[in-house]
Amino acid sequence: MLDLTEVLLDEGKEIQREIDLELNTLSYRFGKFKIAEKTPLSITVTNAGDRKLILTGNIQLEVMIPCARCLEPVAVRLVVQFDTETELDNRDYIDGYNLNVDQLVHDEALLVWPERTLCREDCRGLCSVCGQNLNEGSCSCESTDLDPRMAKVLDIFSKFKEV
Repeated sequence: MLDLTEVLLDEGKEIQREIDLELNTLSYRFGKFKIAEKTPLSITVTNAGDRKLILTGNIQLEVMIPCARCLEPVAVRLVVQFDTETELDNRDYIDGYNLNVDQLVHDEALLVWPERTLCREDCRGLCSVCGQNLNEGSCSCESTDLDPRMAKVLDIFSKFKEV
């Protein structure tokens, strides 16, 4: 928490701080992700008047995100930068005269979240039958590269073989 009392006293007042986050996990609807490393949050808070604050800052986080193909954890560096105006009534990360910097970073990190994370470009993923990580070795499952939606067509052809 960052005490905002000093900046709220005068319109135009500005404070700059380096803050160590207590946040160790990013939790969203799509999962929980461990923060492996983080730099201190560098933040500037400016009283813009009319019960508004300008929050400017940056932080770097290294977050463990599962590979989209094989599900192995991948260390992904997120560079979180923000320059936003908020009202003192904002209950998301302002509580009285305190700014919840952990919640602010949590919300801002979502905006720079990668669309897709791969452990490597040529990741082979998991076997769709047994779940074997194909990067670690092959499995003995039958390899058909057919689209699963084509299973009905495969059934039709198998009936002709029986005749």
